[in-house]
Amino acid sequence: MAMDTPAKIAILGAGPIGLETALYARFLGFEVELFEQGEVANSVKRWGHVRMFSDFEMNRSSLALAALYAQDESFEPPRDDELLTGNEWVERFLLPLSRTDLVADHIRTNTRVTRVGRTHWLKPEAPGDVERGEDGFQILYQSKDGTEGRSQADIVIDCSGVFREPNWLGPGGTPALGETTLRDDIEYGVPDVLGADRDCYAGKRTLVVGSGYSAATTISALAELLGQTPDEQGELLWLRRPSRFSTSPIALIENDRLTSRDQLGRKANELAESGAITGIAGIVKQVSKVDGRIRVDIQVPIESSETDAEHPAHSVRCEVVDRVVANVGYRGDWSLCEDLQVHRCYATDGPIKLAAELMANSSGDCLDQSKSRAETLVCPEPNFYILGAKSYGRSSKFLFAQGLEQIRDLFSLIGQRSTLDLYAGAKTLPS
Repeated sequence: MAMDTPAKIAILGAGPIGLETALYARFLGFEVELFEQGEVANSVKRWGHVRMFSDFEMNRSSLALAALYAQDESFEPPRDDELLTGNEWVERFLLPLSRTDLVADHIRTNTRVTRVGRTHWLKPEAPGDVERGEDGFQILYQSKDGTEGRSQADIVIDCSGVFREPNWLGPGGTPALGETTLRDDIEYGVPDVLGADRDCYAGKRTLVVGSGYSAATTISALAELLGQTPDEQGELLWLRRPSRFSTSPIALIENDRLTSRDQLGRKANELAESGAITGIAGIVKQVSKVDGRIRVDIQVPIESSETDAEHPAHSVRCEVVDRVVANVGYRGDWSLCEDLQVHRCYATDGPIKLAAELMANSSGDCLDQSKSRAETLVCPEPNFYILGAKSYGRSSKFLFAQGLEQIRDLFSLIGQRSTLDLYAGAKTLPS
């Protein structure tokens, strides 16, 4: 639904896409309120020690560089061909961007948005009615000290991401028995095992669960730690779900254009094949605490000529470990908008129009994505939009570059100007 300045836009999440969205909106003259439950780029800092696969050119915008140069002509960005760690991206680009004049005074940090609703309409009322779009939004938020407050907006853009909602370990993506109780004893991110978290893993028996590149990162780092501390008798176990599609732990991308991603996947696969780590194919059934350690009961298939392929036999394998790392992916927090009319995909959990377009692309490479269409960003709820990683549901294919396309397309919709593209006109070098 079209909206003219100086309408007010509430943006949820001050991560990379939230910051870019705020910047774009401010350039166009919109009033902006940017909510962040922690500090700026908090989610990036959670994996800050990890080096990105894509170079800086894929992780910055011309508009952001223009704003940074306007703020400080001596600003020195990373080289376009640099592969930054998450922390380097934050310190050298995202934080400076958040401090520019266009953005700085519009960020509310340590403020968690708990619900978004309409001012006068309930969720079941007036579906598809234009009058619903003429009503404003109510944003309920909670400050760090627990104080609640409300804010109003004409447009809400959810850029809250997925990193605060990790997936579960158990069968079918449900919690394993005992997992909800032991949630705080399980690491769902990528630990800095060669740095800040070294003492937590050195000499420990660690189980890593997952079959993606986050798991490959954790496995590679833990294997290196084992090599550095041979006298401490640590041990590494790698649990992956039984796969019908790949015999290797990491399914490599043929002719991968991201060299460092390809190298990481190959390294993790070689470690699994070398016998240096213990590989297990199975599914976590239960986790429990035993004398300060974690017992993991794993359902593993039994290979037998008499086994029914459709209903394979299983046995239960018990492993007692010191640490469990669950690199099993993330999902968005949809409780924020449960009082709005948002149509989500039954499979991916993302907004239905974008999900349909993404599911039509069978490539496993996040670089092979078709150009986005502005119409896929439209929800049944007028003036409510979802951008960034959350818009991809449970898919891990989201890239910062896709987020920039989403931002450009969204504001061409809001302004009803199909040719509007601030990125095309922005200078990437100081004048």
